[in-house]
Amino acid sequence: MEQLIIASNNAGKIKEIREMVQDIELLSLKDIGFNDEIPEPYDTFEENALVKAMTIHKFSAKNVMADDSGICVNALNGAPGVNSAYFAGLPRDDNKNLQKLLDELAGKEDRWAYYKALICLIWNGETHYFEGTCKGTIAEAPKGTAGFGYDPIFVPEGYDKTFGELDPQIKNRLSHRGIAVAKMIDFLNTQR
Repeated sequence: MEQLIIASNNAGKIKEIREMVQDIELLSLKDIGFNDEIPEPYDTFEENALVKAMTIHKFSAKNVMADDSGICVNALNGAPGVNSAYFAGLPRDDNKNLQKLLDELAGKEDRWAYYKALICLIWNGETHYFEGTCKGTIAEAPKGTAGFGYDPIFVPEGYDKTFGELDPQIKNRLSHRGIAVAKMIDFLNTQR
C-alpha cells in the first residue's frame, strides 16, 4: 500500500483526514519520528503549506501532504486568516482562540466568515495544490463538541447548526478541508 505523510501534529486535523482518505496508508509526524514544530512564517496559506510539505519531504523522502488552513472573518478584515492557530498567542490554545474571536466580534452585526484550506501535496517529487473554502457565519456562542478549533462557532451556509454540532460525515463533505481533500483524492486516483 502506498504511504502518505500528513505534515501535522494537530490530532483533530489528522483524524479528519484519516476519515476521508482510503486505500493509502497515512502516517503522522509522530509515526515518522519528526517531533519539531515547523515554523509557519508566511502571509499566505500556500507558502505555509509548502514550507511544511518541503520540510517533511526533505526529512523523510516520502510523499507528503501539508495543509494550512484558517478562518477568515469579514468584520475583522479577513483575520485571523493564516494566524488562526495562534490568534490568542502562544502556546496554541483552541479555546482561547475561539474566545478571542467572539470577543472581537462582540457588538458587530456582520458575522460572515469563511474557512479556507490549502493542501500542498508532494507526490513522486512533484508539487500540487488543492484548495477548499466553506462560507458561513460566526455564532454568538459555542455550540456542540464535535470537531476542533473554531468549529463550535462556525455555521456553514444552508445550515442552522455549527460544525461542532453536525455529524462528522456531513462536516467532512461541506468543510474547507473536506473539499480540498476530495480534490486531492481525485488527483491521486488518476496516478494509479
